[in-house]
Amino acid sequence: MAEAQATQPNQDEVLYEVADHIATITINREQQRNTISGPMLDAVTELMLKADRDPEVRCIILTGAGRFFCAGLDLSSGEIGGSSAGGFSNLDLRATPPTVMHHLDTPTICALNGSAAGYGMDMALGCDIRVMADNAKMAAAFTARGIVPESGGTWILPRLLGWEKAAELIFTGRTLTAEACREMGLVAHVVPHDEVAAKARALAGDIAANAPLAVQASKRMMRMGMNETFNDHVHHVFLQLLPLFRTEDFKEGMASFLEKRPANFKGK
Repeated sequence: MAEAQATQPNQDEVLYEVADHIATITINREQQRNTISGPMLDAVTELMLKADRDPEVRCIILTGAGRFFCAGLDLSSGEIGGSSAGGFSNLDLRATPPTVMHHLDTPTICALNGSAAGYGMDMALGCDIRVMADNAKMAAAFTARGIVPESGGTWILPRLLGWEKAAELIFTGRTLTAEACREMGLVAHVVPHDEVAAKARALAGDIAANAPLAVQASKRMMRMGMNETFNDHVHHVFLQLLPLFRTEDFKEGMASFLEKRPANFKGK
């Protein structure tokens, strides 16, 4: 937690915990609906990078405390950007959580314990997998506030939904129920509110049980494949396979299969 404390106005506003190879980052500002100030943006980013560097961490869960996941950026604090353009003129989107998440090799799960609006929605979409409470909502309220989905939404949504559905959602600024999010393909799982954390941890545990180097390489390949031809991609996959064949985890994976037992991967 030391890396984040230097930039946080209150060290309790972003919580960090590692257990069972799973890092959990919690936005803990319930009284403000988990809106995010500038220092909190820095703290979440630093903690994501910290988790990605930690060889003991095999999956990252991003969640919120209380009834909201994140209601967006804190427009009242004056801590984000400068005094002009509503306090956002100096916001560097290249170093904020949704953008940083795109480049992490460690898998990420968003445990949507509550509603996500605006920037909170972009953060949720930036994760690899989403688990959503059945009473939560997603509000794509960007154009209704005079802005665009500022942190990846215009890139992610057409890929998740297709052009037409993404266009309708972004242009109308619509608010979606959890069931609508699942039907559209925005979230993989919708569960009762009190089961969100357990479902997210179960998924994270399934991921953490596999060979971490192979999982991370798979995520890199998926990311690269978004912008490659098939033939180029197959060649890059082969280059990723070569070092994996030399790992202890590859030997353990083959041995556990032949011996019909669970594998014990070390990340080596």
